[in-house]
Amino acid sequence: MAGAIAYDRSPAADRRQGAPLIVTEDVELLDDLLRLCAAAGARPEVHHGVPEQRGDWEAAPLVLVGDDAAVRVRGAVRRRGVVLVGHDQDDPDVWQRAVEIGADHVLRLPDGEQWLVDRIADVAEGAGLPALTVGVIGGRGGAGASTLACALAVTSAREGRRTLLVDADPLGGGLDVLLGGETADGLRWPAFAESRGRVGGSALEESLPELHALRVLSWDRGDSVVVPPEAVRAVLAAARRRGGSVVVDLPRRVDDGTAEVLAQLDLGLLVVPPELRAVAAARRVASVVGMVLQDLRVVVGAGRGGGGLGGLPAEEVARLLGLPLAGELPVEPGLLAAQASGTPPGAAARGPLARFCSAFWERVPAEGGGV
Repeated sequence: MAGAIAYDRSPAADRRQGAPLIVTEDVELLDDLLRLCAAAGARPEVHHGVPEQRGDWEAAPLVLVGDDAAVRVRGAVRRRGVVLVGHDQDDPDVWQRAVEIGADHVLRLPDGEQWLVDRIADVAEGAGLPALTVGVIGGRGGAGASTLACALAVTSAREGRRTLLVDADPLGGGLDVLLGGETADGLRWPAFAESRGRVGGSALEESLPELHALRVLSWDRGDSVVVPPEAVRAVLAAARRRGGSVVVDLPRRVDDGTAEVLAQLDLGLLVVPPELRAVAAARRVASVVGMVLQDLRVVVGAGRGGGGLGGLPAEEVARLLGLPLAGELPVEPGLLAAQASGTPPGAAARGPLARFCSAFWERVPAEGGGV
């Protein structure tokens, strides 16, 4: 019998984007699947068999077929994104049924609940290409990593990308201050300290302060400087699922939380002034970061003379570190005075720093980043 269970079956719901399709007559299984859909923020379509309306089966981003319904969908058009779901952990014929309906996965509840919630949430959020995620870290203190991270994020947002700037250094003073938004409404890192499992990408984005057309996840002015690694992993994963670009200002010390961030980066930029002592310090940072992050590149900053005058050539800095050269940071006159007045790095669209960042965003996807 092919028919629809009454569950939000308005014409608008028929065209709802990101709605998974559930096919089952098993009441207990349906209750579980509806509960998991609710946890993932999705409102599914529910049928007893292959939907009668042409194209509904093919168009659904995810199809959850109950064990009881496998025989009824056996003749349906083969497609990706079909999951065969049931409760019987010891069913010897489940794999045969999965092959017959062309299922990508076989899932037994309750063991597979978290995996299924994540999968449903992906389609509910319209998950596509993950964000290009770039980490910036100083080879030594005062190298200019936070300045570059802010400028990259400001430039990315100005060029129309969905952009999130993440302050992963709890002792760095707060990137919201550098952006002139320390009093802006929105959540900071301590609010996510209890996060476990999956964090919704849309909910994360909407909860954060919006400054200069980008979202910022920074630290508050309180004493709490510890967020568990599990929470860091959940928050960064949610940020990446939203697409666009994510820029992370990294601390030079690598603890468990920093390691979670490094594991989700597409590439890292190590900012190093062109001085021998800075190169020596940066080598130690690079050796630790490189154990987790495969794609680490060096950005040569200005030396004490400004613009690298009297310092090592950029190519020599990269050679000594054994890293590819991502570029040389230009000197931007009046940068400190602009920051003191609340203007963030990279805000001057025609300034040297903004031009450097624009060139970076144009170049990096073609070089194998996360886009």
